[in-house]
Amino acid sequence: MILVNTDYISGKELEMLGLVKGSTIQSKNVGRDITQSLKTLVGGELKAYNEMMNEARALATKRMVEEAEHLGADAIVNIRYASSAIMQGAAEVIAYGTAVKIVGER
Repeated sequence: MILVNTDYISGKELEMLGLVKGSTIQSKNVGRDITQSLKTLVGGELKAYNEMMNEARALATKRMVEEAEHLGADAIVNIRYASSAIMQGAAEVIAYGTAVKIVGER
């Protein structure tokens, strides 16, 4: 599966199949949440939250790809990510793009 954030794949003619998306809501455990809250007092990178968001993006991407494969897509173009806080220590991540079939060369 080819994944790009452009609306084309260089040298390829594409047939649009439709919007595909994948999402997840992730949270860290209470112990980690407390330690990360304390970290905000001194500043610096919140590594546990960084890991959580990386895991969430990977899972959302995987789910988006599975939806595209179900449509028979060869690629997903114009991929975008969005996130929002659901509650303290929990975030939703959504990945979305356009599933396409490669129909020829240009």
